[in-house]
Amino acid sequence: MLTTDPIEPVWLEAFETVLRRCALRPGDTVAILAESQSRPSLVELAQLAAARLGCKPFRIVVTSPFEPGPPVRSTGASAALQQIGPVVSALAASTLVVDCTVEGLMHAAELPAILRGGARVIYVSNEHPEALARLLPSDDLEPLVKDHIKRLRSASTMRVTSPSGTALTIGMTGAVCGGNWGYTTRPGTLTHWPGGLALAFPAAGSVNGTLVLAEGDVNLTFKRYIERPIRLRIENDYVTAIEGAGVDAELMRSYIAAWNEKDAYAVSHVGYGLNAAARWDSMALYDKRDFNGTELRAFAGNFLYSTGANEVAKRYTRGHFDLPLRNCTVQLDGVTVVEAGKVIA
Repeated sequence: MLTTDPIEPVWLEAFETVLRRCALRPGDTVAILAESQSRPSLVELAQLAAARLGCKPFRIVVTSPFEPGPPVRSTGASAALQQIGPVVSALAASTLVVDCTVEGLMHAAELPAILRGGARVIYVSNEHPEALARLLPSDDLEPLVKDHIKRLRSASTMRVTSPSGTALTIGMTGAVCGGNWGYTTRPGTLTHWPGGLALAFPAAGSVNGTLVLAEGDVNLTFKRYIERPIRLRIENDYVTAIEGAGVDAELMRSYIAAWNEKDAYAVSHVGYGLNAAARWDSMALYDKRDFNGTELRAFAGNFLYSTGANEVAKRYTRGHFDLPLRNCTVQLDGVTVVEAGKVIA
């Protein structure tokens, strides 16, 4: 059972700050979307903050679905809405949707209809509120992320290398690029808090080479720091070999095979973190139940490689790995944007 944390004033101030950055005005309708397994403190904080800003908040709570098969984690594709028409309509008609579902609506099937209705959506990552309060959006994060989104969109090739042996080439032609900085003011858009990363969904057949997960890199699906190296061989988007000894490699081979789908081995998205306030070591300080890991996707200088669904390449699967790597160098058309894990100013 999820525990209910006492509401702390600094957490409420953090929620007010973020909702205020979403350009809410008195009288705006704010839908707080939750499911039966949502973290209660996040739902409560969202409603209190919206009310304090003079908005008209209301809650929609749906039942968390049971999904047979392998456990689903870290997908960004909540199945909680179950295509319930009245719920989707209510969300689409709202000024802002504060998404407190466990997995988030980022890749949910119902999201396009919600955005077409004109609502803007902010997914509050399923973190302990203390982590969210630490990672408030800053004034300089939005222009930084926007600049790197432009760089991604104008590039034809991304090249990623590391001292551990990563040597990856990613064709950027036809990729869909984006990013977020933790808030949104435009109708029909989605963001998530914490924010601070720029990423691309490559077109089919664009990714080739070797990706080496070194000691201290992260498997966010398992919420686990890598202790023994794993070498992934990637050919035309697909992982063709998972090489390595020890539990880390065994877990990856076992979970990805459990989906029994070729597309579970394919690339979902690639990108890099830009949030200087986010910490690589934070995962060691939280219980797994109190940690979703968006901070580790966004910490400045990490290279994020993800497997699983990629709508740009017309691939759909529930299997998903988010793999933030340290100490990588990322080049766009030969220009270095991240050098040895440090974002180039």
